[in-house]
Amino acid sequence: MGGAEACLIDAVAVLRQARPGWPIAVVLGEDGPLAKRARDYDAEVHVLPFSRELARLGDSGEGGLGSLAARLASTAPSALRYRFQLHSLLGRIKPDLIHTNGFKMHVLGALAKPLGSALVWHIHDYVSSRALMAKLMRRLASLTDAIITNSQHVADDTREVVGASTNIVPILNVVDLKEFTPDGPRLDLDRLSGLISAPEGTVRVGLIATLAWWKGHRLFLQGLAGVDPKHAVRGYYIGGALYQTQSQSSLGDLRSAARELGIGERVGFTGIVSEPAAAFRALDVVVHSSTEPEPFGRVIVEAAACGKPVITTALGGAAEILSFGDFALKIDPRRPDLLAASISKLAANPDLRQTLGSNGLSTARRHFGRERLARELPAVYEEALSRVHGAKFTRSAEA
Repeated sequence: MGGAEACLIDAVAVLRQARPGWPIAVVLGEDGPLAKRARDYDAEVHVLPFSRELARLGDSGEGGLGSLAARLASTAPSALRYRFQLHSLLGRIKPDLIHTNGFKMHVLGALAKPLGSALVWHIHDYVSSRALMAKLMRRLASLTDAIITNSQHVADDTREVVGASTNIVPILNVVDLKEFTPDGPRLDLDRLSGLISAPEGTVRVGLIATLAWWKGHRLFLQGLAGVDPKHAVRGYYIGGALYQTQSQSSLGDLRSAARELGIGERVGFTGIVSEPAAAFRALDVVVHSSTEPEPFGRVIVEAAACGKPVITTALGGAAEILSFGDFALKIDPRRPDLLAASISKLAANPDLRQTLGSNGLSTARRHFGRERLARELPAVYEEALSRVHGAKFTRSAEA
């Protein structure tokens, strides 16, 4: 699952704990791991499939407004059909509150919500960077009863787009500290990558990310190429294409780039893994190399919860995470030589790796467990419900 999908599961999990009397229905555009995880928490899952055109419609890639407008025009009939289908489904579910979790669903949810339902947008990315969505969400924001963002950076960006009158509440993401922990199985990254087993003492450095172009895959590869060969370091890219939009790099291009940099035999590509915590535990150092401001930076928290030191560009919301503890080395995203120096520094200093990893674990446990979300999320819901129904919902209320 991607970060936004993981956040949705966190929300379902904490609501099950904090408000056990509230029935939960999850509406998804496709079946898959997210649907399974939601069912694991006894959520009522409805799969209302996106058409291929609607699934591929994205607003963050290249091509310009002209290309986007053409794709939007071709997708309009499909989007209109989906809006009517969603409105019909929501009419049967009769939700007191609708929580939308992605840009397309923010728009569709606002247009399809039944009369009397509160609407909460949960925004996981910068709105201003998406020309089409910024215009649509500016017009539709008045239909919301609250907007949750995953960082203060995203809250500030959203406020600039939709206006100051909207109720915007930043809630930093959390992780499941029972899943992301230093103890547990570790993946065999060499086997998954098709590499021969690394020699004893090799320091394993990994980038765990989707193929979104701004995740800094090439910065990661360039940094690895600059590491002094005297350090026994092997790199791993763990991830792949999770979405059908066009704003992604190509795994084939990354393999070619590694060969061109002369590190084809020192970098493994595992593809998407089903147990990310086991992947973190198999690494000695985690690199978070986003070249654009990060809305949050979930990988940083997941790595910290597994007791791993982090090297990060610390842009956007990632800087907010780092303000909670001393567990990462920060680099300039324009300087692959600094990434190489940081990797070399940690490779040569196991004590520093241990110190940063221990600090990160402590930070994750103090600030990023689901217990905090269990306090913060229902409070936003209940305030939104009070706006619609005129009376504050209590812990025992059904919604």
